[in-house]
Amino acid sequence: MDEPQETTSPRRQLIELIVLVALVTAFVGVSLFVHKPYRADAHHRQVIGIILAAGLTLIMYSFLYRDNPLFKIAENLYVGVALGFGAVHYSWRQSLRPEVVDPLFRAVTREAFYDAVLHRSVPILLGLMLLTRLSRKRGWISRYAYALMVGWGAGFGIVVVTQSWILRQLHASISALQPVPGNGAAPAAFSQAWLANVALPTLGAVAMLAGTVTVLFYFFFSIKHRGLGGAVSRVGVWFLMISFGASFGYTVMGRLSLLIGRVRFLLFEWLKLPD
Repeated sequence: MDEPQETTSPRRQLIELIVLVALVTAFVGVSLFVHKPYRADAHHRQVIGIILAAGLTLIMYSFLYRDNPLFKIAENLYVGVALGFGAVHYSWRQSLRPEVVDPLFRAVTREAFYDAVLHRSVPILLGLMLLTRLSRKRGWISRYAYALMVGWGAGFGIVVVTQSWILRQLHASISALQPVPGNGAAPAAFSQAWLANVALPTLGAVAMLAGTVTVLFYFFFSIKHRGLGGAVSRVGVWFLMISFGASFGYTVMGRLSLLIGRVRFLLFEWLKLPD
């Protein structure tokens, strides 16, 4: 079933159009008054860049009210610029030019050219095979390149994931509960040095061990979670909730830092308010 589309009355559309024109006029007036791009001593490129960035930022935030034509324009502009930058920067500057064009067509010596042909012929051939995906009749050729990419990626990824996500986690979870003292004398019990170097690391190791065991037991479904097993699984749930909450809070803090950065840009670079 098709979702019902939001309809607006002609009067509301007229009011929104008037408000939109007024806001655009106010933005242009404030930008001209603050930055004065018509002056001869003005840095025109920097001023135009600040005004465009401020306008696009405000247009993006206009989506908080509702979808509008300016937001659609800014959204399409953002996607187009991102794709264009990716195609130029990553595809050309980081891949094609240093790996294909410069070694083959700008080789310094004949030996360098032969070495480039020897080591780059197969990758170039695989890349050309991927382009056959655009053809309906010859698209099957790209399957060999995709198969090699997937097989190599899976084999390489298994080693990396095993080292970083499994072995290191296991090493952290089986660390000593009590740190081994060095050559110096052990700190006195309940002193500040003892709390910082012995008590807190020990509590952290115990918490990590308990969290690892209880969370793993929560996902162990071979026995019913009743009695002692139910209590252990509930502790695992608490550890999971704490972990998810910390991860969500970290994500929110990152998004808030982006918002603070844009607000500071609007206040101190566009409006030039005193900091």
